[in-house]
Amino acid sequence: RANAYPGLLPEHLSQVVPYEYAARDKLSIHSYLTLPGGSDSPPLIVLPHGGPQSRDDLSFDWQRQFFASQGYAVFQPNFRGSSGYGDAFIEAGWGEWGGDMQTDIDDGVESLIRDELVDPKRICIVGSSYGGYAAMMGVVSRPDLYKCAVSYGGVSDMADMYNHALEQ
Repeated sequence: RANAYPGLLPEHLSQVVPYEYAARDKLSIHSYLTLPGGSDSPPLIVLPHGGPQSRDDLSFDWQRQFFASQGYAVFQPNFRGSSGYGDAFIEAGWGEWGGDMQTDIDDGVESLIRDELVDPKRICIVGSSYGGYAAMMGVVSRPDLYKCAVSYGGVSDMADMYNHALEQ
């Protein structure tokens, strides 16, 4: 049997748990939370997935495990538009880049703060592709919530993306 990470033992991994919350319009959002050991109120990395028609799940994710090993809680919301929850959930994300999809992420972070699971003063949003767009939009629209943002390969020119899609 092949092992992509031969030095990584199960005791090195942080537990990943489902975390469900209600968006401001009462839509139920499924997400995953990884908490590091040894901290009652860890800093948080919000890690929205790309796509946006994709999703996070409980399978091994090297990125969340790396951040957790460094003492960060990691939050991965499956905001509206994510796959795996039916057509109506996907369609609820149509036209909602920067709108309800973004506030779904923010609402999850605020739920974690209310539940006293993370440090509300140390929150960073990180992503690539659509997740990178969400990171850039998050720090612009909610500088009170996010103290930093990292976008790598994030969508930053919607008109160019649209025109590129038309050329295909």
